[in-house]
Amino acid sequence: MHIYSWFQSRYSRQIFNKLEQRKEEQQSIQEHNLIMEYFSEIFLFGIDTIVFTICLKQFIYYKNAIKAIKNVELHDIGTDLESLLDKSSNNKVDYIAIRGIVKPLRESLQSINKKDVTGVIQKLSVREHVVARTSDQKRTIQQVYHTVPFVLRNKWYSVEITDPLSADILDLDIISDNFQPSAPTITDHVWGFFTGVRQRGIQSTEKMLREDSIITAIGELSKSESESNYLTLQPPLNGSPFYITSMIFCLMSGTIGLVLGGIMVRRYWKNKQEQRLADQLRQSLEISRQERRQRVRDRDLREDQICVVCNTNAREIILLPCGHVCICEDCSVSINNNCPICRTQIVERAAAYIV
Repeated sequence: MHIYSWFQSRYSRQIFNKLEQRKEEQQSIQEHNLIMEYFSEIFLFGIDTIVFTICLKQFIYYKNAIKAIKNVELHDIGTDLESLLDKSSNNKVDYIAIRGIVKPLRESLQSINKKDVTGVIQKLSVREHVVARTSDQKRTIQQVYHTVPFVLRNKWYSVEITDPLSADILDLDIISDNFQPSAPTITDHVWGFFTGVRQRGIQSTEKMLREDSIITAIGELSKSESESNYLTLQPPLNGSPFYITSMIFCLMSGTIGLVLGGIMVRRYWKNKQEQRLADQLRQSLEISRQERRQRVRDRDLREDQICVVCNTNAREIILLPCGHVCICEDCSVSINNNCPICRTQIVERAAAYIV
């Protein structure tokens, strides 16, 4: 008798363990199917969050840039700058605009295309123009900068400009801009027919910051470390934008504000477009899921298997914590607060299958 009871108890435990294991496997499969069903929504939501974060970061940066430009003071190079530095606590001015004439500290750069033009910054770029299907595109093949140290000078006073290539706006004059149309061969025509990409030509551009030009620079002013009689203007350490431009300062302030404002509006519009496309995709996925559910639903239902809300579809959702299985998945979208049967607040919902 004891042996029979022992075998019966052991067999019952084995059955119980198998049932628990099967229950865990089914639960894991259901969770996996649920994740895969909403994977596209989760993926699109993640992309939308990343785009929104980038746009918000750019908005804050441009907002601070506009505020900094509006509050900055314009000074001509002279004794006033030294007086400002002497009055400051750390021998520097965090953000200031200065205007002067460009002068090189070493031998100036000579233009490749116009030998009589010299400067302190030279930008050489080569771009390929192609037609991809129906749109024109430009690809940068090569872009090279050459620089020499330079100062902004006004009579006997000078301010050295450090790290000019890191400027957020760097105005350079176009010295030459040549476009060489391509002469495609038969091989190019065949390749373009299959790939949809045809080369239109090569554009070579040379830009320079000319010697003796009058420019306005905005940045952080401090004492020069290399030359005792020079002041230096460098990119601000507080994150404010660094500008080297040939525009008049008052005009530049308004233009920068318009440009930055236009960039923010464009980014906002682009973000709204992507959000609208994501909503359309989400709605189409929901409609397709509803159509799939309609195709696989059983039409021969008992009264206790029909949704209490629409009285058409099968009961497919269990409401927790009350445990009532009373609505279909379509109706569960619009029922968020209380159970239709007992009015208990809905905390969670899950798929249920009635046999």
